[in-house]
Amino acid sequence: MVQPAANPQFTQQFLSSVLSQRGPSALPYTEDTKWLIRQHLVNLTTNFPSLEPKTAAFTHNDGRSVNLLQAEGTIPMTFQGVTYNIPVIIWLMESYPRHPPCVYVNPTRDMIIKRPHPHVNPSGLVSVPYLQNWIYPSSNLVDLVKNLSVVFSRDPPLYSQRRAPPPPASPNPNPNFGVNPSGGSSAVSSSLGSTAGYAHPSIPPGTYPPSPYGSGGAAARVQSQPHTEDPTEVYKRNAINKLVGLVHHDVSGLRKTREAEMEGMFNLQGVLRQREEQINKGLNEMQGEKEALEQQLQIILMNTDVLEGWLRDNQGKKLGNLENIDDAFECVDVLSKQMLECTAADMAIEDTVYSLDKAVQTGAIPFDQYLRSVRVLSREQFFQRATASKVRAAQLQAQVANMAARNPHYGR
Repeated sequence: MVQPAANPQFTQQFLSSVLSQRGPSALPYTEDTKWLIRQHLVNLTTNFPSLEPKTAAFTHNDGRSVNLLQAEGTIPMTFQGVTYNIPVIIWLMESYPRHPPCVYVNPTRDMIIKRPHPHVNPSGLVSVPYLQNWIYPSSNLVDLVKNLSVVFSRDPPLYSQRRAPPPPASPNPNPNFGVNPSGGSSAVSSSLGSTAGYAHPSIPPGTYPPSPYGSGGAAARVQSQPHTEDPTEVYKRNAINKLVGLVHHDVSGLRKTREAEMEGMFNLQGVLRQREEQINKGLNEMQGEKEALEQQLQIILMNTDVLEGWLRDNQGKKLGNLENIDDAFECVDVLSKQMLECTAADMAIEDTVYSLDKAVQTGAIPFDQYLRSVRVLSREQFFQRATASKVRAAQLQAQVANMAARNPHYGR
């Protein structure tokens, strides 16, 4: 067992050290919960200094042994106006804090677990509504200990037993314990060590205030402490217990309602996130479409500028009697003339190939001559189209430079 010093700073350092270990000696808690486990134990030791965090081996019912964190010490409770300390061990299981811890009442050598007890079984295992209704991540160790203090105050789980006096000295001592003449139990009840399948490590006996039940059995309690309770106090205590039960029932119902509301909010949050993704996707598509439209607008503006320039240059001119129809089109620069020649040659070759197709279908030319002619024409058409593509790119670049020089609006 490894335990820290009593200093709160050393306690925090101890928890940080054991929770940060890696390899075979690492504690079996998930990485995303180790910080929360540390906070729970720090808050517990701050509010209840009588509880100390330690590491110890816990044995499961199937025989598996695993090293776990525990908080060992005493829980204060008030019974009939007197404060008592109940020794307990709080084990933080592997699935903590998503699942509740395992709490044991840890009686000393002169204490016995009350039988029957509504919340503590004979092996010391504690079962209270707070553990049964454990909710992650709102439930914590501080509230658990406060709840245990309230539950134990209503019905203490331990009482003291009378220890037999030491046997007189004898040359042949009897190893067996003597029997208490007053009817009390023996010095150590053998049934206390039984855990009925639960891991329940024992601790050395400590000094605790006397049990609220006194010493010995029921007869001894009646003889040593004759007491008649006031009916008013009994009625008051029963009324308080009933009110506490009603409040607990209402709180449980309210908690379930809030859990349902939280679940609905989580689902709504998921739907909203999906809608956010769809909206962002639509915005991106609209942005891309806007950029494409702006590019088209620039092209249209450039073409409009070219047409307006041509109209200004040719407005008022009249075509006379032209012997050659090609003279009706006058190229403004070398690139335009080259583009016109390439386009004319491309279209002429297209018409020639179409005519050859008709001729080979009617049998006017042999098929081998058709293939040779088409191969030559296709090669020539490829070169004409490649030249036209380069001329078109050069024209576009020249138009952009010209428009930027004339109007700074296009240059931005």
